[in-house]
Amino acid sequence: MNQITLDGILITPSKVVCVGRNYVEHIHELGNEVPDEMVLFVKPNSAISSSLLASHNGDELHYEGEISFLYQNGKFSAVAFGIDLTKRSVQNVLKSKSLPWERSKAFNGSAVFSEFVSLQPEASLLGLTLSINNTLIQEGDTQLMLYKPDEILAEIQTFMVLTDGDIVMTGTPKGVGKIIAGDVYIGTVTQNGKPLISHQWTASV
Repeated sequence: MNQITLDGILITPSKVVCVGRNYVEHIHELGNEVPDEMVLFVKPNSAISSSLLASHNGDELHYEGEISFLYQNGKFSAVAFGIDLTKRSVQNVLKSKSLPWERSKAFNGSAVFSEFVSLQPEASLLGLTLSINNTLIQEGDTQLMLYKPDEILAEIQTFMVLTDGDIVMTGTPKGVGKIIAGDVYIGTVTQNGKPLISHQWTASV
């Protein structure tokens, strides 16, 4: 089973629950409609990785930077920078046929995470930035989300049990694109505008 790290301690999530279409500008950049209800899908433990790939089984991959939470003791206890890897061309075919997204979203290595860090009890503004080759590509925060973290947690729990160690990815802001091998990615989660956790990846084939 794949693991993530929280404050230096290894944890084994059973699953990753993802929110789709949670930032309006990202919805528009992909030509989608604003959903009437929360879009949710699941990645298995086998999707969890610390390596950023540019392709999978011959399919090119696209990056989607996301604020990602660790669930423990009934709440979101920690946060990390996550990258939802997507086979965009495969996803477009699946969407055109009204088929599930798993083949484009839930493949091995499709959920990439930095180390998780514990959150303080008091609520505060969380944001993210993603830079590629030192150029800022993605930026967003919880204020821009259609569904805020507390709403996401409540909605998931209406139909699914979250167990301690599960991860919730909260959607991506505008600026998604193709991963190119050799490019250097720096993902940062901020709290009230100050860096909370940052991680660097170099995309590999």
